[in-house]
Amino acid sequence: MMMCGGLSDPVAADEKVQTICDGVKNHVEAKLGKNYGVFTAKSYTTQVVAGTNYFIKVHVGGDEHIHLRVYQRLPCNGGETELSDVQEGKSHHDPIEHF
Repeated sequence: MMMCGGLSDPVAADEKVQTICDGVKNHVEAKLGKNYGVFTAKSYTTQVVAGTNYFIKVHVGGDEHIHLRVYQRLPCNGGETELSDVQEGKSHHDPIEHF
């Protein structure tokens, strides 16, 4: 059982996480000033807070990856998702860590 505030073990991305990525892609592109033809969620971890933080490794083409932190509110608070932060310059082998 995961403790509140701790990160889960990384797991392969699924359709739900890809949908979350698709929902914040425009925000990521605006923040980084780039357009991505490839934007594929590869793996993720979660952190339970007053909602859920998703730390997602995203393949953006070639050997390039980025890491996203996306916050999803609890359903009782609307359940919306928002981009919290993004890290560039990641590779397939870089572990997903809290940021």
